[in-house]
Amino acid sequence: MTKWFLWMGLTMLTGSPLLSLVLLAGLMFAADRFTLQLFPSPMRAFKRWQRAGELAGTILTNTHDRRARAELADIRVGQKRYQEAVDLLRPNLDAGDDDVDTLYLLGVAYLGAGDAPRGELLLTEAERLDADYRQGSIDLERGRFRLQRGELKGAQEALERFLQVRQGSVEGRVLLSRVLDRQGLDVEAKEARDAAWREYALAPRFQKRRDRWWAWRARPSRPLTYAAVALVMMGVGAYLTRYLPTHDTAPGPYGSYYDDPYAADDLGGDDAE
Repeated sequence: MTKWFLWMGLTMLTGSPLLSLVLLAGLMFAADRFTLQLFPSPMRAFKRWQRAGELAGTILTNTHDRRARAELADIRVGQKRYQEAVDLLRPNLDAGDDDVDTLYLLGVAYLGAGDAPRGELLLTEAERLDADYRQGSIDLERGRFRLQRGELKGAQEALERFLQVRQGSVEGRVLLSRVLDRQGLDVEAKEARDAAWREYALAPRFQKRRDRWWAWRARPSRPLTYAAVALVMMGVGAYLTRYLPTHDTAPGPYGSYYDDPYAADDLGGDDAE
């Protein structure tokens, strides 16, 4: 309600509901940057893009820089540009980099690029080196990509193992609910979604920033309801602002009105003569 009243006030000042909405969004974003930091940071995305350009330039001048290749591949996986990540990391593996970080990242890249056998093999090798790598992230990626391929039984097993390690994961529970949905287990899927929302509601603030999009996937009606309410209130506000006075209509010192500049010219018509 506070945001709605603020938007109404800005609309009265500017005379434009759309301009007021843009100004309100800017004010909210600026306030968030200095307080809770709930919104994603555009500077972080810009810095990653800038860093990717620097690493690409480094690789062009020195194709054997394996550290630059690994860092750029990590960025490309985050951007879902999986085939580029495979092309970047494959020379590292051929050169003898068989550590758990390389095997895991290349395995995820292969899975994303559609080469499931190689991706699963590399994740198995990474698990052999460190079964608890990143608190079960290997099983999380297995479950995610198995779900995409339609391997529902394997996806369920991987996600259930992941949730045994990281019980408070909202993302893992939402993915598991999708697996159960596609298996026709509606009751179990709803329980998984409800559990995901409970984990989100009880999570500390910094974790909510990370899990917000997954939590809204658990309860998609929440953001849709908020959006519908916001649109209705904006419509009401825009309707009301059409009837707000935009200039002074109070009578002047001689009884005339400012919106009728010729009112004072008629002092009684023919009788005034």
